[in-house]
Amino acid sequence: MAIAPFTLSAPAKINLCLLITGRRPDGYHDLQTAFQMLDICDTLSFELSDQLSVESNIDLPVQTNLVYLAAKLLQEFSATKQGATIHLDKFLPMGAGLGGGSSDAATTLLGLNRLWSLNISAKELMRLGRQLGADVPVFVFAQSAWGEGIGEVLTPLVLKSSFYLIVSPNCHVDTARIFSHPELTRDSSTITIARFLEHGARNDCEIVVRELYPEVDEVLLWLNKWGPAKMTGTGSCVFLQFDSRLEAQSVAKQVPEQWTTFVAQGLDKSPVVSELAQLG
Repeated sequence: MAIAPFTLSAPAKINLCLLITGRRPDGYHDLQTAFQMLDICDTLSFELSDQLSVESNIDLPVQTNLVYLAAKLLQEFSATKQGATIHLDKFLPMGAGLGGGSSDAATTLLGLNRLWSLNISAKELMRLGRQLGADVPVFVFAQSAWGEGIGEVLTPLVLKSSFYLIVSPNCHVDTARIFSHPELTRDSSTITIARFLEHGARNDCEIVVRELYPEVDEVLLWLNKWGPAKMTGTGSCVFLQFDSRLEAQSVAKQVPEQWTTFVAQGLDKSPVVSELAQLG
C-alpha cells in the first residue's frame, strides 16, 4: 500500500556557546557547542512520485538547495527507483545561524526514509547528513545536544525550560569568511558538559562577526540592555534567554522595526520525533 502524503517540521536551533578548540588539516575546525532546539520551524510535505522534485514558497535554485541535495543523496545511497514531490514552506531566515537549511536537509532525510520505507538507521542518516553540512547530523539526532568534533559527535542535553527572544539584523553572514578569518580564536581550552551547564560559555566567533558586520554589533548592544545577549553560530541572529514567554514578548514589543524578531521556546526533543511516531 502506498504511503499517504505527510508533513514534518524542520526546527531552528541556537548555539548556546561555540568554542573553537583547533583547526584540522582539511580546513574544518574542532569545536564544542551546545545545540538548543527551538519550536519555530520550516515545514516540509512529502508525497510519492515517479520523479524527484522540490517546490517552495520562496525562490530556491533547485539543483543547489539542500532539500534537493539531501533527497538526491538518499536516493542514490539507497538505490531506490522511487521519487517524491517535496514542498518546502520556508519560514526561518537563511544565513542567520538558526540552522534552517541544515534542518531542512535533515527532515528531508528523515521524511524520505519514511516515505520510501528504507528503514535506514538514524546513525547512518547522520553520517549521510554530514556530507551536506556540519549541522545536519544534530537535526537528524533530533534533540538538544552537546556537540564536539566538527559538531557531529553528539551527547544528549537536558536543558532547563527557557524562552528566547531572537533578533535578526537582516544581514547574511558568510560562515566561510568567519572560519577563515585570521583573527578568529582557534585555541580555546576544552570544557566539560558539567562546567557548561553550571557556568555557560562564550561564542568564539562573536568578536570577528561584530567587527565584520556592524549590524550584528548593533543588535547585541541594544539587546544587552535587557541582559547578557549572545550570537548563535556564526550569526547573524542574536538571542536573549528568559524564564517565561511573557517576559520575552514584553521585550520583543520594543525591538526596533528594522529588525526581524522571533519568540521561541527551547525544546529538548525536535518536534519531528513525535510527528514520525504518529505516522507509525
